[in-house]
Amino acid sequence: MELTSEERAILAGERGEAQRRALAYQVEVGRFWGAKRFVPVSNVHMMGDIEVMGDGGLAWLKEEADLGARCQVATTTNARCIDFAHCDRLGQDAGEVAKERELIATLRRMDVVTTDTCINYQTVYQPHLGEHVAWGDTGTVIYANSVFGARSNFESGPAALAAALTGRTPEYGFHLDEHRRGTFAVQLKAKLEDLADWGAVGKLVGELHQDYFAVPVFHGFRRTPTADELKHLGAALASYGSMGMFHFVGVTPEAPSQLPPEKIVIGEKEIAAVYAGYGLGDGDGGLVVFSGPQQSLFEMKTLAGLFQGRKVQGHCFVTTNGAVLAQSRDLGYAQTIEAAGVSILQGVCFYILQNLSPMREKNGWTNMVSNSAKIVNIIGAHRFNTILRRTADCVEIACTGKLK
Repeated sequence: MELTSEERAILAGERGEAQRRALAYQVEVGRFWGAKRFVPVSNVHMMGDIEVMGDGGLAWLKEEADLGARCQVATTTNARCIDFAHCDRLGQDAGEVAKERELIATLRRMDVVTTDTCINYQTVYQPHLGEHVAWGDTGTVIYANSVFGARSNFESGPAALAAALTGRTPEYGFHLDEHRRGTFAVQLKAKLEDLADWGAVGKLVGELHQDYFAVPVFHGFRRTPTADELKHLGAALASYGSMGMFHFVGVTPEAPSQLPPEKIVIGEKEIAAVYAGYGLGDGDGGLVVFSGPQQSLFEMKTLAGLFQGRKVQGHCFVTTNGAVLAQSRDLGYAQTIEAAGVSILQGVCFYILQNLSPMREKNGWTNMVSNSAKIVNIIGAHRFNTILRRTADCVEIACTGKLK
């Protein structure tokens, strides 16, 4: 890689051991991907929770902090695995809860802003066209690349932290023009009136193209999709197809004027087939989850309207971040949702909750119903039978306990 004088100084240890280690790691990442140089980044978003990092990750972070590791650019955290207000009720391990607190404190020592959100692009920071960032959650990366026209790859936890410490990242993948071009076209003929429909589109397209560098170009839709609709589309594309970018003609800033030759058509028949493809398992409708991604303020408003005056029969969880929850309380949405018996978890995502598998067994959960195609896909490791349903149907299932 071609290094600047500043980068050579960092590798020589002139900026401290923590930065030296970080850049040495990044050099190896860059060499692996064939990067010729580094590009400066203005913002970093990283994972940081004890369920994913474990004891080894926590020990490594503490060592980095002791070496003087400090963020050189604004750095935020993704969703964590413990909501401290609910950990006892959920039966989460007290030792792991203590470690989570220690991990958060360690990140703050390094000047990380612990926002604990997977919707940072909706509530914290919106990068602009052409801006290089180093983000570590797949849903955030595809949104940044696609909707904002910013530039990021899927950064692993260590890679994102290294970018935070050095203020740069290797120039490969979606930092380069050549990987940002549309590779196939998707004509949307379905109405797509619910967020789950958009996730269904992501599932259909992602399963057909298991390729990080496949870039779909959506066209033909009759209106401009909302931020939440694009959020669910992108999260599903990243989950089912490992995709890092999409274009939407007339919406996203880098959408091409000419469509690629390969074409897919998605209509009502294809969307209906997605919903019909989920088996109902033992018929239990006792667990409904609105999570993965966390809920926006507008999603909270919608849920409040649907749950108004109703009562949950089994267990229902909603996850969001602290900023959205605070606003939801100010506006009364959270109180309405909680009055229905729904548990609102702050700063977490359901599928990475600490102790989730034992929690499932203890509560006798077999099925998990959600309007998020992403969580329906990725929570399988915890041995749920997952079912994708539209938002209103999810609420109905939660309040009746009956699958449909």
